[in-house]
Amino acid sequence: MKEALLKDILPKPNLQEYVRKYQVFRFVFENDTTPPPKFHTPRPEHCITFYVRDFQRFSYFGTMEIITYPKCVINGMYNMPIYRYGGQDFWAIKVVLQPAALYHLIGIHVHKLTNTFLNAEEVWGNRVRLICEQLNCSNDLNEMLNLIESFIEDLVKRSIKPLHPIDKVSQNMLLWEGNSSLACSADQSCLSVRQFIRKFEERIGINPKMFSRIIRFDRAFRMKNNQPHLDWLYIALATGYYDYQHLVKEFKAFTNLTPTAFYEFEKKSPERSFGLHEG
Repeated sequence: MKEALLKDILPKPNLQEYVRKYQVFRFVFENDTTPPPKFHTPRPEHCITFYVRDFQRFSYFGTMEIITYPKCVINGMYNMPIYRYGGQDFWAIKVVLQPAALYHLIGIHVHKLTNTFLNAEEVWGNRVRLICEQLNCSNDLNEMLNLIESFIEDLVKRSIKPLHPIDKVSQNMLLWEGNSSLACSADQSCLSVRQFIRKFEERIGINPKMFSRIIRFDRAFRMKNNQPHLDWLYIALATGYYDYQHLVKEFKAFTNLTPTAFYEFEKKSPERSFGLHEG
C-alpha cells in the first residue's frame, strides 16, 4: 500500500438543506497489487460522485457484466448489492445528498434511477466535464472541494422543484429516533397516506417502508463496524429489529448473506486493506 484516506466533511451551512456530507476516498495500491473489490450494500442515499483519478467499474450482484462509471456519476437509491472495482489510484469525492435533494436538482422523478445511475454530463453538460478535468489536474483536496461546492451551490440556485414538508420528513427518517407510522409521516407532510407514498416514491425512488428498512440495515452493519465486540443480538435490538432472526432475514434480503458471513466478507474490502472502515 502507498496511501489511504477515508474522510467525511460537512458542507457549508447554506448547503446543508441539500447536502448531508462529502465523503473523500483515496486508496493508492502498489503496481503489483490487485485492488480488492468492494461489496457495496444498499444505503439510504442519493449521491453525485467525482472519480478524480482512475475510473471505477461495477457489476450487479449475480451477473458477469462489468460496467465502467463515467468520471462524474449520479446514483439513485439501491435496494440490492453491487460489486465495485477501483484502480491502482482510486480517488473519489462523493456528494451525499439529503434524501429528496436529487429530485430538486435534476427535476425528474427519481424512481427512474432506482438501482441505476446517470452520467452527470448528460444532465449538466460541459461544465461537469470541465470540473472533472480540473479535479484530475489538482492534488489539493481543499481546492477540489471548493470546485465541487461552487458547482452544487449553482445547482441549488437553479433547482427546479420547490421544497415541500415531505422533504423534511424524509430527512428526519434518517435520524431514526424510533419508528414513525406511515399515517404520522403523512400527517407531518400535510398529505393523505396515498399522496405521501406517491410523492415519497417520486422524490426518493422507493416506498417509505423500503427506505426505513434500508436505514435500519445500514445502521446495524455500521454499528458492527464501529464496535466489533458487540454481538448480533444486541445490535438487532439496538437498531429496531424484533429479534436476531429478523436481523438475519433482512441481511439476507439486502446482501444474500447472513450477518456473520457479510461481516467476514466486509473485512476484505479495499478500505480494510489500509486498516480503515466506513463508520
